[in-house]
Amino acid sequence: MTAFARESVSSGLGLLTVELRTVNHRYLDCSFKLPDELRALEPQLRDRLGQRLNRGKVDCMMRIQPLAGRGRELALNNDALDELLAAVDEVAGRIHTRKPTALEVLQFPGVCGAPEQSEESLQAAASELFATALESLVQHRQREGEKLAALVLERLELLAGQVASTREQVPELRRLQRERVMGRIAELGVDVDQGRLEQELVYLAQKADVDEELDRLDAHVGEVRRALEKGGPCGRRLDFLMQELNREANTLSSKSTSSDTTQSAVELKVLIEQMREQIQNIE
Repeated sequence: MTAFARESVSSGLGLLTVELRTVNHRYLDCSFKLPDELRALEPQLRDRLGQRLNRGKVDCMMRIQPLAGRGRELALNNDALDELLAAVDEVAGRIHTRKPTALEVLQFPGVCGAPEQSEESLQAAASELFATALESLVQHRQREGEKLAALVLERLELLAGQVASTREQVPELRRLQRERVMGRIAELGVDVDQGRLEQELVYLAQKADVDEELDRLDAHVGEVRRALEKGGPCGRRLDFLMQELNREANTLSSKSTSSDTTQSAVELKVLIEQMREQIQNIE
């Protein structure tokens, strides 16, 4: 199911941002792009995604961006500086050489540096921010799912109406089929065995009988409704039901004895395909 979430927070290193994107996928497939400081969090983040999501291709991106207009303040290590200056004085007392400049002293390792945010605190901030983004993503997917369910139910009502309309036409279609056969025999002007004629008419009626297909269509419509009303992950079940609905619509089309039934079967398949397209985005 398509969804997007983005959250940001200021940290000691700059602006920490988490982005989560999901699209439909048969299974849960997660990929991460993390800065080196946060790479150790990946197993934990992957577990969290697995706890909240069942399907979908998920892209997680974290980045740390220095805040504009804020430089990293330098801090002197006074203990290291005192030790360095004492060493310089001792060396200068033994050999004749110039003393280092202030800039050279500052360049000596450990004398001056920028305060670093601890890795633990940065990871804690990133983990908390990820949880917020994940919750936002889940809510987005839920809202999207509700909209998709409404669209599917709308087309399901149209499909159920089409099935009911076709069922009402069945007795008339049987009568017309019998009349066509009797009319054709009358045109040919031949004598036929009445018993054999009745057998053939029964055979034709059975061959064109669509009551079973209509009953199964109604049953599948009810299953789709129950799956949507139950909530939770139902994408795979709905996809299977769409296949079954399409199978019955195809059989109905193959048994058609009139243009009206053929048109009804076409309308059914159009509605089923529209629902299938929406269901591909449901978890």
